[in-house]
Amino acid sequence: MLLKTRRARLRPGEAGAGNFGGQRRVPGLRREELALLAGVSVDYYTRLEQGRARNVSADVLDAVAGALGLDADERAYL
Repeated sequence: MLLKTRRARLRPGEAGAGNFGGQRRVPGLRREELALLAGVSVDYYTRLEQGRARNVSADVLDAVAGALGLDADERAYL
């Protein structure tokens, strides 16, 4: 739930994602934008967000945490 909640709070301009795709149906970053910022596939990020990814590397977690701007406590929670 942490990943989805933080993604919804982050605006594209704050994350350096621009405004891809024009009009938004919901606030925050799209999964596609976050996956691009973190350097992972959309499918892999979706599995992470849903808790279905296994054996996730520290590098991937660090990239996602960085893209979301997580603080130390939130990073530890991941």
